[in-house]
Amino acid sequence: MKPSIPKGTRDFSPIETRRRYYIFIIIREVFEKYGYQPIETPALENLSTLAGKYGEEGDRLIFKIINSGDYLKEVREKNISLENPVAVTPYISEKALRYDLTVPFARYVVMHKNEIHFPFKRYQIQPVWRADRPQKSRYREFYQCDADVVGSPSLLNEVELIQMYDEVFTKLKLKNIEVKLNNRKILAGLAEVLNIPEKIVDFTIALDKLDKIGVDKVIEELQSKNIPQDAIDQIKPFLSYSFDNNTDTLNFLKELLQDSEVGKKGVEELEEIIGYFTKKQEKQLPLLRLKTAKLKIDITLARGLNYYTGAIMEVVCKDVAIGSLGGGGRYDDLTGIFGMPNLSGVGISFGADRIYDVLLDRNLFDESELITTEVLFTNLGEKEQVYALSLVQELRELGINVELYPDCGVKLKKQLDYANNKKIPKVIIIGEEEMKNYKIVLKNMITGEQESVLFSDVLANYKIEAY
Repeated sequence: MKPSIPKGTRDFSPIETRRRYYIFIIIREVFEKYGYQPIETPALENLSTLAGKYGEEGDRLIFKIINSGDYLKEVREKNISLENPVAVTPYISEKALRYDLTVPFARYVVMHKNEIHFPFKRYQIQPVWRADRPQKSRYREFYQCDADVVGSPSLLNEVELIQMYDEVFTKLKLKNIEVKLNNRKILAGLAEVLNIPEKIVDFTIALDKLDKIGVDKVIEELQSKNIPQDAIDQIKPFLSYSFDNNTDTLNFLKELLQDSEVGKKGVEELEEIIGYFTKKQEKQLPLLRLKTAKLKIDITLARGLNYYTGAIMEVVCKDVAIGSLGGGGRYDDLTGIFGMPNLSGVGISFGADRIYDVLLDRNLFDESELITTEVLFTNLGEKEQVYALSLVQELRELGINVELYPDCGVKLKKQLDYANNKKIPKVIIIGEEEMKNYKIVLKNMITGEQESVLFSDVLANYKIEAY
């Protein structure tokens, strides 16, 4: 039988893995620059921890793990029909693969509350799993890179998270980055204005699909959720509104939501966040400047996860049809579901896999950053091998990544091919003549040039480079 892997998962070659590390390193450096600390949580969580936290659709996408042993015993004893998966699941599955990093983080905070000093800023770079339909840039196993701060209601946290997005994408050399902003309070206020406050979950879930399925399909979904036709008629223009600038959008929202207290609060929060990046007068510089990202209020942005309660954001590369590269938002009581109420939090996530696809498509990986071995010593015979070992050690002690070709007496061409395949930039060749004169042949694999030099001179140059 030919080996295979599950759909929606991937193997990564050495070069692919190095490229992914390159992304992770940049994201980690920015996280730590802003004071975030790393934690890790298990791949497995209790199903009760995850279930009910992502909405009905999210719950369907959780990878559930069947109990070990006779997992059907209790089902048989209770005469539960196997044709009813909702009824069967609690009896055959107690654990699941984590769906995201935010809910496990909330669980972590509650379990470790006596060890944590608030506000607590943490980051995680770990894989998550979703039983989604695999397609381009949508995988069943993928990495998330999350940064969250809990224990602080200040909107300065949202401002910093926007800055972090901007800094990461600037370092990755990505252009045309747009950070879309909205607030769940605005959506709640709209539901009030439309007299459908009890349908807020159905409303936001449908709205969240607008970019994927279009206005007509969103309206069909709203109708299927028994939202009154007069409310849908009022929603239709809202779905198509587009403004040239954030000021016009805010003015529109102020007028639309003037009779909703929660809606007005959402507009105020959005206006405060935008204000840090906006010129107060025509000739005055904004308080904070973004190098790459552009901020845009998107009143149809919903972020379908149920736990969001305030500001929400999503990042897209405008000239790539690949979906969002990241997203996040404010959640005021996520830890409350685990017995620790009134602890506000806000966080963002980077979609590392989609970022990888965009960087690869744009040829934006810095190949010099991906070099692992810097120097290869050839191995032309037993005497040369012994002679080279001590030289290899000297370079390694300087922090240089060095390999000695392991097989003795292999043709030089094959060893040079090995260096080319691994993109090793320098090769040191040692033969009988070089050993007599305490020299080496240093070959530049990029230019093809080579020269005979004293190894002590090479060592001296590396010492200089090392410092």
